[in-house]
Amino acid sequence: STDLTSTVGYDSIIQHLNDGRKNCKEFEDFLKERAIIEEKYGKELINLSKKKPCGQTELNTLKRSLDVFKQQIDNVGQGHIQLAQTLREEAKKMEDFREKQKLHRKKIELIMEAIHKNRNLQYKKTMEVKQMCCHFLPYGALLYLSSLSHFWQLFLKLAQTKSALEDSDRSYQQNITTLEKIREEWQKEHIKACEFFETQECERINYFRNALWLHVNQLSQDCVQNDEKYEEIRKSLEMCSIEKDMDFFVNLRKTGSLAPAPVVYENYYNTQRNATPVRSPAPVPISR
Repeated sequence: STDLTSTVGYDSIIQHLNDGRKNCKEFEDFLKERAIIEEKYGKELINLSKKKPCGQTELNTLKRSLDVFKQQIDNVGQGHIQLAQTLREEAKKMEDFREKQKLHRKKIELIMEAIHKNRNLQYKKTMEVKQMCCHFLPYGALLYLSSLSHFWQLFLKLAQTKSALEDSDRSYQQNITTLEKIREEWQKEHIKACEFFETQECERINYFRNALWLHVNQLSQDCVQNDEKYEEIRKSLEMCSIEKDMDFFVNLRKTGSLAPAPVVYENYYNTQRNATPVRSPAPVPISR
């Protein structure tokens, strides 16, 4: 500004620096909050892998696969906890950087405050003297099968029918014959059932194995997708230009290209001397 006592340009710069410090603090807080989330998530994964049953009665190769699965989930949890620590360390670095800049800038601000104060006092004093000198001149300013009751009923019925030995023996033989038929039928059906169950178990193990495989692939894919997102951030950072940002700020907040001219002495004391006022050179454009 051409106004000697104006600090509009200086104030705009200080405000921009304070905004930058605030943005650093916001990013620092973001890292701290993300660290809390990562640590909590990691601990929950570890707790899940250690305490939650997951095919604990399985045998042989599927059991080993499940053991590896749970161990790797535990490792993933540990990785998130380590990431949380890394984020906290980065947040601390940001805080140290921010405070270091604040301390260094404070020294300059104190010097500038003193300069402004001295300048304004002198300007005020000068204007007061001027007013005294021109006292008389006109100037102004955001989630059992049911029991096999058939056999118990059969034994109960046999116990209740004891009328004669012949009838009992005949009935006994008949029941043996019937029982054998039932046994043969049962054995046949039992084999068929076992074959079915075996087929079903093979399908279950295959499905379980594939489900585990798919789950791990999904986790891996999530990591790949996250890295793609982070790559977008890296690409955007590659496009970040310090010089362009500085020029943008200057062009956005510039207040002029001329420095204030010195105050010219005007002789109000002895108008009789008719001295030629001392004038300063014309203001010249200044660079950034």
